[in-house]
Amino acid sequence: MKGLDWLQGGNDRKLAATRYAGRESATDRAAAKRQAKARARQQAGVREAARAGEAWEQKERRRTR
Repeated sequence: MKGLDWLQGGNDRKLAATRYAGRESATDRAAAKRQAKARARQQAGVREAARAGEAWEQKERRRTR
């Protein structure tokens, strides 16, 4: 039965080397997604800190004038 070959199992290493060769793994995709989110959060934090610093600096300038 040719249509039920997938039920018999087989050599996963061979399948990975032939059928899935060159594809990005789900693990790699998930890691890249996590890294992109972390990078975006970090950049948002930097922007927020820069805005707070600018606001403080302007407030301080007004106070000293």
